[in-house]
Amino acid sequence: MKLSFQKLFFVLAFIFGLFAVLVLAKPVLIPLSMALFISFILLPVVKRLEGWGLNKLLSAFVSLLMVFVIIGGSITLFSAEIMSLSDHLDDFTGKIMKTLTDAVVFINSNINFIDDLNREELVVNGKEWFKESSGSLIQNAFSSTAAFLAGLISTIIFTFLILIYREGLTRAFVAFGDDENKSKVFRMLKNIQSVGKKYLTGMFLLIVILGFANSTGLWIIGIDSPFLFGFLAAILSIVPYIGTTIGATIPVLYAFMSSDSLWVPVAVMVMFWGIQIIESNFLSPKIVGGSLNVNALVAILSLLIGASVWGIAGMILFLPFAAMLKVVCEEFDQLKPIAMLISNDIYDDNKKEAKTSKWEKIKGWYKEK
Repeated sequence: MKLSFQKLFFVLAFIFGLFAVLVLAKPVLIPLSMALFISFILLPVVKRLEGWGLNKLLSAFVSLLMVFVIIGGSITLFSAEIMSLSDHLDDFTGKIMKTLTDAVVFINSNINFIDDLNREELVVNGKEWFKESSGSLIQNAFSSTAAFLAGLISTIIFTFLILIYREGLTRAFVAFGDDENKSKVFRMLKNIQSVGKKYLTGMFLLIVILGFANSTGLWIIGIDSPFLFGFLAAILSIVPYIGTTIGATIPVLYAFMSSDSLWVPVAVMVMFWGIQIIESNFLSPKIVGGSLNVNALVAILSLLIGASVWGIAGMILFLPFAAMLKVVCEEFDQLKPIAMLISNDIYDDNKKEAKTSKWEKIKGWYKEK
């Protein structure tokens, strides 16, 4: 086996250049990627509206309007719970300050890292720190809100343009292939669109199921604003691994601060743990897992790489990007090993046929060598 340093250099240069483009063009690529995934979901709706006699512009506009109605209705539905929760925010903040202060005083009494630590003085210093940092917090919140609104508007515009120009974009991408490979390129684009649509549709269904399950459990336990916390945890589950943990931690902390009984936060913790087991072993593999077929190693790497490149948006987008990369690599002989590394078939013991057929070829190749 010969190692070509020239090819290795080009590969490393391509990877470095790709990451540089992803970081530098982040303000454009993030809303463009979001728009691409949204257009995957809205494409069947647009086609149905066009079949009813509407033109492309009106069909795309009506489909986006339906999205705004759904989002606006959800915000209106939860606004009352958000307002009622904000009324208790001062008490909640006071309890957090009291708990942190008691913890610091207890640790200092056993370790004694600060002499003559006074609890009242610690509370006063904490309140002063919050007052001094409030200006920077407001400034950061304003800049984050402005950036979010700019990205949202860009996403809406990109989604509308992709929906009305979809046929021309498809013909342009197919034109990159040779005459004998045009059908393969078109099939690859259809598979990419299918993966994105199935993933997003499955995630939406999973969020609805988890939201109602979490909300019902919190309502039975007696937590205030159960639907708000339940659906917040379900929405955060879009971010693999980390989002689920954060989504469960928020209501557990709220239950710990708002309730005088210790069994309430324990019950919330046990409830989320049970729902998480059901979601990981039954719901997610059936609803979402089949559309991705990405192994856990690649999922974790895509999560870490996405977080380092695009932040929260990268944590959400890079997992379906990995599944789409697998679809692309399966169409090229030189890239099929990458598709095998991404796929879950050769690692899943439940898929004996796929595992044997692919893995035996590799072992046979090594025996021949």
